[in-house]
Order: sequence, then structure tokens, then C-alpha cells
Amino acid sequence: MTPAIARPDAVARARWAESAVLRDRPALAELVHAAADVRTRAYAPYSGFAVGAALRTISGRVYCGVNVENASYPVSCCAERSAVCAAISAGERQFEAIAIVTDAATPAAPCGLCRQTLCEFGLDLHVILASAAGAVWSAPLRDLLPAAFTPDSFEPRPGRTGPGSAADGDREGQPASVLTEQPRS
Repeated sequence: MTPAIARPDAVARARWAESAVLRDRPALAELVHAAADVRTRAYAPYSGFAVGAALRTISGRVYCGVNVENASYPVSCCAERSAVCAAISAGERQFEAIAIVTDAATPAAPCGLCRQTLCEFGLDLHVILASAAGAVWSAPLRDLLPAAFTPDSFEPRPGRTGPGSAADGDREGQPASVLTEQPRS
């Protein structure tokens, strides 16, 4: 049986409220509290590392997720991807912010797989990381995933209709940009 996961105490919540990241930003504070609350539902019997995530869409709706571990670790699912899957299942595609809460002493950033999943929907996503001890940190996703592989990394191909494709209208059939200009021959 998995031990009960405690909610962050009043001291941690007070530290969050006093942080420069959340002070005078009730929508972001609400997101952190939602992630902290859902974290208690995580299924982490192997690592004991419970994670909660709350993802706000541009429509203002919030979708939550938790990590769900499996005896076969590679098939486990992280909280961030669980929240993205819930939002996508509800028809959402545009995200504004995600809060991630763990019980680590310092805020823990998303794993590489989660960063890549989040960047599929835009590098301007505001990422707020909080610990159950009360520490808070934030940054845009682009700072957590420099030189990201995004939908714009693909060359337009016939029949491709996803984000960044010629059919999307954003690229007008032009090839993907590169990080540095290629030398001319």
C-alpha cells in the first residue's frame, strides 16, 4: 500500500504567497495550489516522489495531472504529461502556464520528455516550480529547453497539416529556420 502523501503545510503555503513569483499574482498562486492539492493523488509506490501539475489553458481552464509509476519504470507517466493529456482530451491546444509541485527541498524541473511534450504547444509557456517546503521558481519553457526541437523544425512536406506546416499558414511553405546561418559556398 502506498503511504499517504501530505499536502504542503501552512508555512509552505505562506512562503509561496510571499514569493516574488506569486505575490500579487492570484492566478499563478491558484495554479500552484491546484498542483499541490492534486499531488496527494499521485501513485508513486517505487520512488516515493509524488508530483502534481496544474496546466492553465488560454481559455482559463485548469487541467491537473499526477505522476503514475509502474513496476516497469519506462511506462510510468509524469504529472506534466498527465496534465497535457487531460487538456488535449478535452479539446484544448493552447496553454499559458503550468505549475509543478514536488516534495523536494528545492523546486524540481520537468524531465526532458516532459519538456519536449510541453514545447510541442509553445515555448512561451510560463513554468512555475514549487516545493512542498515553500520554495518557488519560474521561467518560460524556452529557458528550460534551449535549442528546442519544435514543430517548426520540420521541413514542409506534402500532406503534413500539423502546427508549423505550410498548411498551417505560419510558414508559407518556407523551410525551417536553423540556429545559425549556414556558410554559403
